[in-house]
Amino acid sequence: MFQVATYETFKDGQVIFAEGANGDWLYVVESGEVEISQNVGGRRIVIETLKPGELFGEIAYLDKTPRSATAIARGTTEVGIIDRQFFDSEYNKLSPDFQLMLKTVVFRLRKTTGRLLKTLTEQNR
Repeated sequence: MFQVATYETFKDGQVIFAEGANGDWLYVVESGEVEISQNVGGRRIVIETLKPGELFGEIAYLDKTPRSATAIARGTTEVGIIDRQFFDSEYNKLSPDFQLMLKTVVFRLRKTTGRLLKTLTEQNR
């Protein structure tokens, strides 16, 4: 699995990272839960609630753009921060074509999620 560089504990409701922030780190939920949400048209839309063992922060990390969502601790939550050198080393072992394919998938996922959330917000007005 992933090598964790450090662990951090967050209180219920504490922001782990905010939408628009730099995506410098990848995280794994060790205990508790992490709610992933996005602000669309002034409304906060919950995308998903992550459980122990789940990875988050990967989209901004891979496509090197600002965070597309906010991550908030639900209950007392411990997260592992994945060692950046380890992940970069593993990622750089992939062929350039495979790296491009992953970046394309991430781009399309970001774009599709944005469209879906916009549609849902418009329907609920």
